[in-house]
Amino acid sequence: MSGGIREWEGLSAQGVPESGMAFFSPASNPEELIGLAWTLEEGSRRFYSLLSGALDDAESRKLFLDLAAAENHHKTSLINLYRMLSGREPAADFPQGIIQMEVPGDIMEGGMRISKAMEWLKGKGSDVALELAISLEANAYDLSVKMSRRMEDEKSRNVFHVLAAEEKIHLEKLGKLLERKV
Repeated sequence: MSGGIREWEGLSAQGVPESGMAFFSPASNPEELIGLAWTLEEGSRRFYSLLSGALDDAESRKLFLDLAAAENHHKTSLINLYRMLSGREPAADFPQGIIQMEVPGDIMEGGMRISKAMEWLKGKGSDVALELAISLEANAYDLSVKMSRRMEDEKSRNVFHVLAAEEKIHLEKLGKLLERKV
């Protein structure tokens, strides 16, 4: 930046304030971490489903529907991991029975509220939605890597490594579509 602070003309960065913020939770043991991850995956699934219905662009709609399906796959992987680690079936209220969320069902990967993201995206094009999704998937990748480090056994670590690899694939798909649009 040429001139530094002396050249500043009052402009400020714009964007969704919560995008890029890590989501912190009281999750401390592997079962709680799995519950947290499941909750964030479900939030992202809901967000992508809502987003697919809000866009006019068929190619973006299809990608967001595909991402919603992928989030369901992630949730299944996490449920299987929960069964393996706990030795029991998840309760009917899973994951709320093992981890308390401030607003259940309204938080997604990246720690952003679905309702705020949808409100912010109103009137914006699919390119902005793709940029937001890239930010969220980058956070999801980072969270999966961090969770893999907190797992105590190799099988658990591997589940989060697989999730991280899939988040990378999501990033690539979103990036390629954004490149074609811009």
